[in-house]
Amino acid sequence: MPEAPAPADSGRRQAKSSRRNALGLFLRNIGRSVIGRPVLVEGYDGAPDRETRITGSLTRRMIGIAALWILVLLAGGAFALDRVLNSAVTRNFDSQLEFVATAMIASSEIGPEGEVQLNRPLGDQRFLEPYSGLYWQISAPGREPFPSRSLWDRRLQTPPLKGQGLQFRDSKEFGDDPLRMVEREVRLPGSRAVWRFQVAQVRSGLDDQIAILRRTLVRSFAILGLGLILMAALQATFGLWPLRRVRREIAAVKSGRISRVDANLPVEIAPMVEELNDLLAHNEKQAEEARTHAGNLAHALKTPLTVIMNEATAQSPDLAGTVIREATTMRRQVDHHLARARAVGRRGNAKSQAEVWPSLKAVERAVGRMHRHVTIDLAGAKDAKVHVERQDLDELLGNLIENAAKYGGSRVFVTVERAAGYVEILIEDDGPGIPDDQRDRLFVRGARLDTGKPGTGLGLAIVRDVAEIYEGTVSLEESEDLGGLLVRLRLPAAVMV
Repeated sequence: MPEAPAPADSGRRQAKSSRRNALGLFLRNIGRSVIGRPVLVEGYDGAPDRETRITGSLTRRMIGIAALWILVLLAGGAFALDRVLNSAVTRNFDSQLEFVATAMIASSEIGPEGEVQLNRPLGDQRFLEPYSGLYWQISAPGREPFPSRSLWDRRLQTPPLKGQGLQFRDSKEFGDDPLRMVEREVRLPGSRAVWRFQVAQVRSGLDDQIAILRRTLVRSFAILGLGLILMAALQATFGLWPLRRVRREIAAVKSGRISRVDANLPVEIAPMVEELNDLLAHNEKQAEEARTHAGNLAHALKTPLTVIMNEATAQSPDLAGTVIREATTMRRQVDHHLARARAVGRRGNAKSQAEVWPSLKAVERAVGRMHRHVTIDLAGAKDAKVHVERQDLDELLGNLIENAAKYGGSRVFVTVERAAGYVEILIEDDGPGIPDDQRDRLFVRGARLDTGKPGTGLGLAIVRDVAEIYEGTVSLEESEDLGGLLVRLRLPAAVMV
């Protein structure tokens, strides 16, 4: 009976559901590290996955790190530059005082009464103006100080000096007019006294220059920092723009508007998008295979069910025998498709791997108990592993070795060999063998060449389907050593870690 075609809208709904399942898996894997606040991610069954938590925005994280680093660097640079400029301005200010002090020492001489006097006046007019802010004074222990006119009724203090040569210091002896002062002790020719020469100037001019430089420095660095942070924000925003595009593409895939994410993206995220597209393709392939298996199973069950209903409607006297016979047919069809469905469901597991030798030993013991007259010999690589679930590997080897023991003679020889990326398992028997023109028939569901022995005719069909699901192959050849049939099962080797 021909199978009715599935409605088109049902296929679209199933494809959309498969893409949703793939997106659920994808978002479960990366959602925790891309977004920045608690979210609900739709899982496989369409229900929200409330365990998914986000850890922050990448854009805000990148901007924050860049801003913090920029502020640290600018603060350090501003502090260092402020120290350099402050020192430079202060040195320039001190050099002027030093020039005046040197000129004053050079023009000093001892008078007839042992007093100090200047043989020429200093050139700056401010020394003659009272309280002008620029002062000088010459003093010695036990003698009256010789001040500039600008000091008027004030006198400079003379604390002990530390060391020889010119010395600079700050003084607040004039209250609201802090002074910057240079002083030196000198023994003039013809005098036994040690004279202290002092030149002082109010710091207001120096402090004003430093304040102007600092304001300019702060404003410049503030503008520079703001510009750099803005540039970092623009860089992070536009640099992560492809991720926002991927998010929109994923939303479009989830809604069914498109089936794949556009792969025309920067090289940094292109591999992620390729993996996502592969995941979508794999999920769609599984959904399509599931639909095909369901259709094949429905088609296989329709004929037996129709026969049973016809026999029951006609009240056939052989109804019980017909039910038993057709039920047996339906059971082996169900077993066949269940085996395929299990293999398809486990195929995508990257951890699916099984050791060949333990599986062979287990099958050998089971088949040996059923066929005690048959000798089963195992040889080859004992540490070989295949990328197949253990349950499916047992089913593959069990079908092949049982067929060899059932339809062969008294010996079965199993060899395990390694090939490039594959493991080959050769099952040979000493039976009559199978002609070349009849070997392909054995892979058809229900086909049997020897109807005198019990069986369903599904063993090799199941082996072929399960092997192909795992990207393996199975072929029939002639055994050169035993003269019977040789079955060559080729399965992908497991990646050794």
